[in-house]
Amino acid sequence: MVFAAPNEALERAGEVLEADPSPLHASVAHQVIGIWQRDFGDMRRALAHLRRARDLAARADSAEREADVLATLGVALVHSGRTREGLAAFERGVARGTGHTRARVLYRRAYVWWVLGRHGEALEDVRRAIPVLRQAEDVIWTARALTLRATVHLALGAVERAEADFAAAEALWDTTGQEHDKADAVESRGLAAFRSGDVPAALRLLDEAEERYAKLGTPTFMLTIRRCEVLLAAGLAREALAEADAAITALDGIGGQSTRKAELLLVAARAARLADDTQTAIARAALAVRLFAAQRRTWYETHARLVLTEARVAAGRASGRLVADAAEVAERLAAFGAPAAPEASLLAGRIALELGWTADAERHLAVAARSRRGGPPLARMTGWAAQALQARAAGSARGVLEACRRGLDVLDDHRMTLGASELRARATAQGAELAAMAQRASLVSGGPRRLLVWSERWRATVLATPPARPPADPALLRGMTAYREIAARAQEARLDGGRPVPALEREQRRLEREIRSRTLHMRGEAAGDGDRFDVDRLLGRLGDDLRLVELAVLDGRVHVLLCGQGRVRRFEAGPLAEAEREAEHVQAGLRRLAHPGAEARLPVVEAAGARLQELLLGPAAAHLGSGPVVIVPPGRLHRVPWALLPALRERVLSVSPSASSWLRARETEPPPGGRRVLVRGPGLASRGAEVTELAGRYGGEAEGPWRAGVPRGRPEGHGPPVVLEEDGARVPLVLRELDGAALAHIAAHGTFRADSPLFSSLRMADGPLIVHDFERLDRSPYLIILSCCDTARFASVGADELLGLVTALLPLGTAGVVACSAPVNDAAVVPLMLALHKGLDAGLSLAEALRDARAALPGDAVHQATGWAFSAFGAA
Repeated sequence: MVFAAPNEALERAGEVLEADPSPLHASVAHQVIGIWQRDFGDMRRALAHLRRARDLAARADSAEREADVLATLGVALVHSGRTREGLAAFERGVARGTGHTRARVLYRRAYVWWVLGRHGEALEDVRRAIPVLRQAEDVIWTARALTLRATVHLALGAVERAEADFAAAEALWDTTGQEHDKADAVESRGLAAFRSGDVPAALRLLDEAEERYAKLGTPTFMLTIRRCEVLLAAGLAREALAEADAAITALDGIGGQSTRKAELLLVAARAARLADDTQTAIARAALAVRLFAAQRRTWYETHARLVLTEARVAAGRASGRLVADAAEVAERLAAFGAPAAPEASLLAGRIALELGWTADAERHLAVAARSRRGGPPLARMTGWAAQALQARAAGSARGVLEACRRGLDVLDDHRMTLGASELRARATAQGAELAAMAQRASLVSGGPRRLLVWSERWRATVLATPPARPPADPALLRGMTAYREIAARAQEARLDGGRPVPALEREQRRLEREIRSRTLHMRGEAAGDGDRFDVDRLLGRLGDDLRLVELAVLDGRVHVLLCGQGRVRRFEAGPLAEAEREAEHVQAGLRRLAHPGAEARLPVVEAAGARLQELLLGPAAAHLGSGPVVIVPPGRLHRVPWALLPALRERVLSVSPSASSWLRARETEPPPGGRRVLVRGPGLASRGAEVTELAGRYGGEAEGPWRAGVPRGRPEGHGPPVVLEEDGARVPLVLRELDGAALAHIAAHGTFRADSPLFSSLRMADGPLIVHDFERLDRSPYLIILSCCDTARFASVGADELLGLVTALLPLGTAGVVACSAPVNDAAVVPLMLALHKGLDAGLSLAEALRDARAALPGDAVHQATGWAFSAFGAA
């Protein structure tokens, strides 16, 4: 009962002790209380009760009872860090027990061997226990033993054996009422899914297990460790670090298991390293090493040493000692049969290369490269990274490019199993090293064209295909409706009283977690389609007049790839870090200029624009020709207001996350019917004045803004627009009208969420319209104009990916977006938008219309800054 109904078991044990029981019965009661305290409470109290249970069993002169208690005590001693005492208790328990009892003792010792990382001993003990448990028809303990054996198989990388044992155990659990063990079976299936590379299934199963444990009141420290491992594989390192640190605090608060604390420290160290927080990684890993060593857990200690060495290398401490440390770790992990062994060999080889120790590097990299042939995707990528480094050391640019291509192909296939755009974006971080190596090699061996190909190979890859559509999940839809209502109430409370309401904000955060969790469970529908970027196709589309400027970053410097007139030219510009700082200064200046009275800042902002041009375009600025320009910046430069740069200020200018996405947008056909939708949200300072005027303008036209005879590719207009204003602008209706529209103009307050970019939103009458809502559209509008602040802000994640409102729209059928990257003056937006639509009426593209609209604005600082803050994205 202590696992099926722990609190009831604790209460019943207390009742037994109050009834002056015999030593035999008192031993059972103290053992139950000890188990409860071991797993749910204070280890010191657990040990006290279990020692009392052992003494009472001896008084009762029951060898079987004493053996059983000694096994429970042994587990508790090991979890408290007293490994030698724990193993000694097991020795006595195995000697005292016979038959069925001895098999249970062997199972629990096998569990302890697993905790200690001694997998051979674990498999041996569980092998001896299972036949006896089966013969005794002990369903519960047989299922536990099968689950444990599966878990050990997973630790050794034997996924198929593990899945067979998990399936057999689950069939047995279905015949019992052991809810705790059933939850553990679900958790175990989640771990198996993760080891086989199915991240969405792993997250779904672990979340289900967490719900089951919550109903039982069971602490979930082991579940947290496993969930953090999955989050790390999904690229969610900061989230994993926060969860691990919170669990450590909770565990310390109850005086919980020392073994679990060490494991949590290890996963926190890995998370900190992947989040580029090297000092935290070093501190967590060093403490984990000390705890594992004291607990005699060599398997885990070696894994912690691997993370510690990686963190020290990341901190810039490459040395011969670290090569030796990494090599020793690799040898130990290989001896254990640990799947992480190739990572350690790769690390040793990488450090050796940095020090110029070519022979040592070759030896370690050759070992690591073997993993490229099999195993989970990330293990194969480790192998291909080692192969690429080998080729680089040998001076073979061709070998580097081939290894990088093969490794990134593995990553592509892995990414396409992920349905959520956030996971796809973050997973690209795993390929950053391969892509960077390929770019360097292509620059040396193939010139600008090859560098362009490899720049595209890892840029904005998430936009290559639409994300999986959120399922028609009633719980998800209910959650989004509830989220919208709570967010609207919280916003109203802030506007009325100027202060947040903690209860509403807590509920909003809870609903966000629920929505995000359900979307992360989505699986991708297919493997990568193999569509590769074609330079000749791009140059053919550009023709003689149009120029595409792709900015690549190699070793911290910006390289300009100027495409047009049938060729690709390369120019070197300035340091990326300086450009980022200058862009932030420009953003600050635009924020000041959004308010009257800051006219003196205008020359300062213009001068900053000139400096940005030198840093970002360099000598390429003199070779742009006189035609339209498409800028393809890296993710870290997404906030640059490109129209501010002197060489671009008077041009037809558009921005695209990649050349590939520009090509797709260029070739996107407009929907039939030419339906237009005008949306005006609540609370705008200008009251969305342009929407009212546009509604009147379009409503009086028989044919709408796109008339017969305009250039091919422009939508044809039919009838008056759909107008949704203020209280009528409710999310369900807005989404219904946006789906498949030719043009959507949305005037609504925009909110960018840097902490959770897919909850960036537009404020509607009934609450926020978020990115997750747009992803439910069958086809987003062909053209979208977002006329308010912060709608073109993104979070840069993964290797070179962007998450935000605009990037959510581009893969869903939108060919062009006008949006704003900074706070703007609402009143100054109105004439800009009216002039923009005037250009569209004349059959201009979004980029052409925006250029002319800027030129038509008054010359004061507020209007000039407003024009610079807006950009045209895409190709329509």
